Amino acid sequence: MITQATHPEPGREGAVVAVRPEPVHVGAHRVSLLVAAQSLIFLIVIAIFIITFCVQPFRIPSGSMEPTLMVGDFLLVDKQAGDADDSTLLLPRASVHRGEIVVFHYPVDPAIHLVKRIVGVPGDHIRLREGRVFINGTPVTEPYAMYRPSGPDNFRDNFPRMQSADPNIDSRWWIRMRKLIDNGDLIVPEDSYFVLGDNRNESDDSRYWGFVPREAIVGSPLVIYFSLRQGMDDETTPRERGTNLLDAVVDFARWDRMMRVVR
Repeated sequence: MITQATHPEPGREGAVVAVRPEPVHVGAHRVSLLVAAQSLIFLIVIAIFIITFCVQPFRIPSGSMEPTLMVGDFLLVDKQAGDADDSTLLLPRASVHRGEIVVFHYPVDPAIHLVKRIVGVPGDHIRLREGRVFINGTPVTEPYAMYRPSGPDNFRDNFPRMQSADPNIDSRWWIRMRKLIDNGDLIVPEDSYFVLGDNRNESDDSRYWGFVPREAIVGSPLVIYFSLRQGMDDETTPRERGTNLLDAVVDFARWDRMMRVVR
């Protein structure tokens, strides 16, 4: 490309001087493209590393953790907080604590993943009276829990209660539980955790099938990265649901829950 200078040469006022064109370096463009490609590959490798070794996506299928986690929430789970057998983990594991939400292999069927909140850690003495949790004799403040009283003799509200077996209790857990009760409290054994759903009336949890072993814990949820409204994930079209396309686009997700930190 030829540029022109407006400065006249001495003795030639107003003259226009042509400047020699600068050479275009094709190699420089190739280097820039190479750097961009390397940066993109680096970002892809980092993303794959994070997904493989650090976090794992999960979807909430039931309402047992409402209102904290809703049906249709998609979570990123921190695998470093888990202890499940996973040869892909490279970083040191973090410890889990009372009050923390965890994803774990269902002890009755390890192929199934569940998500609940840790209420009791090894050595804790636990009991529920009228739906309220007592740990080591002290009532626990649980602002996240949703509870509706359902009667003084309900196994769910008053736990442990050995007078009669609830039909939903796993028989093996019923037998084991009798050996772990002291003075009306259930004692959490070593390397085990007692978990409850935040939706206490609609949660199938440690009250019904027992403790979660430490090695069954996969990790702890970090963030809700997407949330699909209940009923919007079926195969019906917006017209069949009685909605127009614009409403369907706006309403198919809970936009206010995206990127919400799980607590």
